[in-house]
Amino acid sequence: MAERVQSEIRKKLIDAFTNSETEYLSGQLLANLAGCTRTAVWKHIEELRREGFEFEAVRRKGYKIVSIPDNMTADKINLGLKTAFLGRNLHYHDSVASTQKIAYKLAYENADEGTTVIAEEQTAGRGRMDRKWHSPKYTGIWMSIILRPNIPIPKAPQLTLIAAVGVVQAIEEVTGLLPEIKWPNDILINGKKVTGILTELQAEADRINSVIIGIGINVNTKKEDFPEELENIASSLSVESGSIVDREKMIRIILEKLEKLYLLYLEKGFFPIKLMWESYAVSIGKGITARTLTGEIKGKATGITEDGVLLIEDAAGKIHNIYSADIQIDE
Repeated sequence: MAERVQSEIRKKLIDAFTNSETEYLSGQLLANLAGCTRTAVWKHIEELRREGFEFEAVRRKGYKIVSIPDNMTADKINLGLKTAFLGRNLHYHDSVASTQKIAYKLAYENADEGTTVIAEEQTAGRGRMDRKWHSPKYTGIWMSIILRPNIPIPKAPQLTLIAAVGVVQAIEEVTGLLPEIKWPNDILINGKKVTGILTELQAEADRINSVIIGIGINVNTKKEDFPEELENIASSLSVESGSIVDREKMIRIILEKLEKLYLLYLEKGFFPIKLMWESYAVSIGKGITARTLTGEIKGKATGITEDGVLLIEDAAGKIHNIYSADIQIDE
C-alpha cells in the first residue's frame, strides 16, 4: 500500500513537470499538486536524480528539469505522456520472459484499464500462432496493454486493427516513414516487417473481462542483430530511417494515438477505424494467397468487413471471409 502511494506521488510530480507552462515549479506547489510534504517532494526529486534526471534548483523559484537520462525508465516514459489512462499504471522491467504473461496476470488481478507492461528484453517473446518473437535488449519496444472494453466477444479482433492504425500513425509522426499494414497485424516498411501485434482475451461465456494487446516494434535493431532467417523479411525503424529513434517518445505517441482511436471506437463504432485501416493496408486491391488451417485461398483482397474480417474474391468471383490466416502478397 505504501509503495503504491509513493508511486502515485511520483506520477503526480512527473505530470506537474510535463504540464508546466513555467520554467520552475516551487517545492510548495509540487507538494500541493502531489498531496505530500515538501520533504517528500525533495526525496522524490533526489530519487529521480539517482535515475539520471538533472534538476536545477533555484532558491524562491523551485525546480526545473534540465536533462533526462539516456536509459529507458518508467519515469522517463511518463515525462511528457498526455493520456487519460493508457500507460498511467506502468510496469517497467529490464528483462522478462514475456510482457503478455505479466499483463495477463495483472489483468486477472483486476489491474486498471490502461495498465501497460514494458520490458527492455523478452527471453520468450511470441507472436501469432505462438511463433517466437525476436526481442533483443535495449533495441526495441516490447509492451502489452490491458483494455477492458464493453463490447461483444466476436468484436474483440477489431482491437488488433485499432492498435495497428495507432502504431502506424505514431511511426509516421515520430520518424516520417510511411508504414503499411498487412492484415491482420503486421506493419511493414519497404516490404519488411517492423512490428507485430498480438491480441489475447480473458473472457467468460458472455462477456469480455480484458483484452491484452501485445506490441513488438524493432526500433533501433541493427541489420546484423537479426537472426539469419529474418534478414530478408524483417527490418527496424532505425535501419529504414537511417537514424536512431527515441523509444520513449515512440511509446508515448503510440499510447496517445491508441487511446484516441480506442475512445473513438467506443463512441462511434468500428466504421471510422475501418476507413483508416484500409487507407494503410498494403494488400487491398492486390492478389494474395491466404493460408488457413484448411488450405489455401488465392484471389484479390477487396477490403475488410465491419468485424475486421478480410475479404478475398477468387478467380470465379466468389467472396471468401478470412478470419485467421497467413497472408502472402502475390502482386
